[in-house]
Order: sequence, then C-alpha cells, then structure tokens
Amino acid sequence: MLLADTEVPRIGLGTNRLTNTPEHVAFIREAVAAGLRHIDTAHLYTGGESEAVIGAALAGDREGTVVATKGGYRPGEGEPAALDAQIEQSLRALGTDSIDLFYLHRVDPQTPLETTLSALARHLDRGTIRHVGLSQVGVEEVERARELLPVAAVQNEFNLSERRYEDVVDHCTREGIVFVPFYPLDGGGPALAEIAARHGATESQIALAWLLKRSPLILPIPGTLSLDHLKENLAALDIDLADDEFDALA
Repeated sequence: MLLADTEVPRIGLGTNRLTNTPEHVAFIREAVAAGLRHIDTAHLYTGGESEAVIGAALAGDREGTVVATKGGYRPGEGEPAALDAQIEQSLRALGTDSIDLFYLHRVDPQTPLETTLSALARHLDRGTIRHVGLSQVGVEEVERARELLPVAAVQNEFNLSERRYEDVVDHCTREGIVFVPFYPLDGGGPALAEIAARHGATESQIALAWLLKRSPLILPIPGTLSLDHLKENLAALDIDLADDEFDALA
C-alpha cells in the first residue's frame, strides 16, 4: 500500500503507550527490523515521550518508514499559532525537519476548520509537513478539507464493534484515501472465535484480517509494546478470509 508516497505493509503500529526508556527505543528498532514500516504517534501521547522514542530509535535510519503524528487535539488547539507550536515540538522530538504524515487530531470546535487547514497548508508549502490527514471526521469534513489541500489519510475509530464510520470507509475507498482505523482489535463474539480456530489464528489476527478485507485502502494500527505481538499482527497480512467468514463477522 502507498502511504505518504511510501510503500508500506497494510498493518502499522500505534504508539500511545511508548515511554522514553531504552527498552522502548530498542522495541521500535526491532519492530522496524521485523518489517514494520508505518508508525503512528501524536504530540500528546505520553506527554511527548512517544515521539521522542521514535525519533531516537530511527535517528539516521528512517528511510522507507512512514512516521505519522498528530496535533490539535483539545479545543483551541486548532488555532494556527497553537498548531504551529505543536508541529515545531513534534519536529524536534522526532528529530526531523519534515513530518511524513501529519493528522489534525480533532476538528476544533473553537476554530473554523478552514482556518486550521490553512495553517497546515502553509506547512505543506514549507515542507515541514509532507502529507496531511484528518482524524475522527465525517465525509462532509473530509470534502471541506479537500477543497483546501490534499487529504492523504483519514484516521477514525473503526473495528468489529464500532461501525459508525462505514460511510467514511466507503468514501475513502472511492476517493483513493487511505483509511487508518484506530482501536482495530475491539469487538468479538462466538463467530470470531470459531473463525480463528478454523484458521489456526488468534482472534486479534482475524479481527485485523476482517478489516483488511473490508477495503483495500484500510491500514490498521494496533498498538503493542511486545515484539512477539507485533510479529503476530503482521502475520495477519497472510490470512485470507472467505466471503462467508467475512459476512459472519459483518
């Protein structure tokens, strides 16, 4: 899959629990060595430590790995000056002069979306951001954004039990926008367990396989601090659900 002009496997890594320890720096390096090519973080994750760990782990060797971060989560933080400050902090923490993919973490209820996006467009022009994404948005917001700048990805909560963004998944698929579901492993039930047993897989792997079959542009980001779990998640790429199995979970 092409994400931020880079070919990546269709499963990435969420990092909202990374803390600035030697063990976590080593984990990111080992994850990349195991084939991970998409790491998702945010300005607010663990008070900035998540970004700092990723920056330290990838220092001098980030070629072929897409690092996505986010800013503007709280009300008022979509205001250009606040967003500019967060982007500058993220650049320093990640140890880079250009962020591969930057998401507006939430649409700010206190700032017009167009005002926020104009600030991001300026960063695109400067090259401090290479691609822009949106998080927790509807179709109408995606299209308002696309009037001002290209939208490379949309990151919404979506999994076996949370389906309120079905229309956004379908819209992104039609428009060629990568859809990045967070909390991708939530949900379950008897059918999930039965299908997992049939494939000799874990329920988490089947949940990921279901997402991968839902749309060719879906790229889940399960979070983990375990290299074994990360490898297990990546192995879900090799699971091909039958249509009836997909339907049993839908």
